Amino acid sequence: MQASHLNFKEKRKNNEGGRGISPHPTRDFRGLAGYQLTGKTYLELEDTYGGDEDDDNDTKSWFPLDNQLSLSYYDRICPDFEKIVATKVREWTKKDSSLGPALLRLLFHDCGVTGCDASVLLDHEGSERRSPASKTLRGFELIDDIKSEIEKACPGLVSCADILTAASRDATFQLGGPYWPNAYGRRDSTDSYARDVEKVPSGRRDITALLETFQSYGLNVLDLVVLSGAHTIGKAYCGTIQSRLYNFNATYGTDPSIDSKYADFLRRKCRVASETVYLDAATPVKFDNQYYINLQKNMRVLTTDQELVKDPRTAPLVKAFAEQPPHMFRQQFAVSMTKLVNVGVITGEDRVGVIRKVCSKSNSRPY
Repeated sequence: MQASHLNFKEKRKNNEGGRGISPHPTRDFRGLAGYQLTGKTYLELEDTYGGDEDDDNDTKSWFPLDNQLSLSYYDRICPDFEKIVATKVREWTKKDSSLGPALLRLLFHDCGVTGCDASVLLDHEGSERRSPASKTLRGFELIDDIKSEIEKACPGLVSCADILTAASRDATFQLGGPYWPNAYGRRDSTDSYARDVEKVPSGRRDITALLETFQSYGLNVLDLVVLSGAHTIGKAYCGTIQSRLYNFNATYGTDPSIDSKYADFLRRKCRVASETVYLDAATPVKFDNQYYINLQKNMRVLTTDQELVKDPRTAPLVKAFAEQPPHMFRQQFAVSMTKLVNVGVITGEDRVGVIRKVCSKSNSRPY
């Protein structure tokens, strides 16, 4: 079982500070804020470490293979797939470190529309990518570069959806986040519609609306809080928060729930809507649990950040992640990400997907 040219067991051994998945991530979290984390929706990796790592029968007991995905999908047909992805991600993020958070956001926007099918990568009139809501998405050129390199090694065999899944995982790891095993075998969608972008959870929704969206994906309240923790890296455009700084509730004042010193800082940074501000002001380029600590200190950028602390369904989890060691968040982030990348995937058995030759173009659409 390959994992960016190191097998997963070796990758786990090399991880420091809990960056890999614990053999029992949900067991570690089993009393978290009174939540019982049980059921087949969570990873249990014990069988992998105890058995033959190349035996898919071992992995079926813990990995959610409901979509006919496989950890060994590319082992024979494109054995260098993950190595190529990891190398390209490292090359590009070394030149531009902001591409790491951008790739993770790109994946969220892809999976949050019609599932993890690379529909966000299609670039044609009326596509998701052309939607005004997608204008700040980045990382497309990196995915295209990876695809081009893989086509040289394994022409017509690797989907853009699998590339995006692997690239976002590797980018997270390079930022200090966890490493998790990916199952592959996704197909790419054949079309993309701008109208579907409204399905993506936005920073202005309340918790009830967000939970309804997450539940439609097969995710739950824990996944909502955990995946929101991706805000530990990356930035937000000031235009998305100016109403909280200058015209809260049409009062021309600042949201009183924001720490006063932090509000002063944000007002200085956000005089212009096109400016950006880190979502985690304390450790902006480190993948840790500081985001939750900031929420507890009223250092909240987005409306959804504010809602996570206020809502009784999510507040206990925010508090728990703020108080637990950082590796607890990293481990659970890996679990929730594994669930997310299995949302709405297309496989060969579905007979409705393709493997695109170019990630931005449908094989059947004239350009």
